[in-house]
Amino acid sequence: MSASRWIELLEEEDLAFLKRFVLASGSLKEMATAYGISYPTVRLRLDRLIAKIKIFDHEHAMSDFERTLRGLHSDGKIDLATLKTLLSAHQKEREKAHASSENDRLRADSHRVDNAG
Repeated sequence: MSASRWIELLEEEDLAFLKRFVLASGSLKEMATAYGISYPTVRLRLDRLIAKIKIFDHEHAMSDFERTLRGLHSDGKIDLATLKTLLSAHQKEREKAHASSENDRLRADSHRVDNAG
């Protein structure tokens, strides 16, 4: 994955938070004052953004769908049970699609062998 890919996957709200964080020299206290919220709330927001960046920057092959789901979970928009249910359903669909394409390939190979003889 390119170095900038993770940043391209962030929402505008995340980018605005990140920019404000950098401009505040990483001061969570200053961020809390600027947003008019408590320090723990800013800390939670930062922790969620860190989790999202780790997911988006992860090296192992992850589909865009899985990356999106994991990002939604790290944002607190879906709970763990929903994440697991959706990932399981997605995995089953991928396995079914893979099996189907493999069967198509085998049929095509068989057809070529039959016609070669």
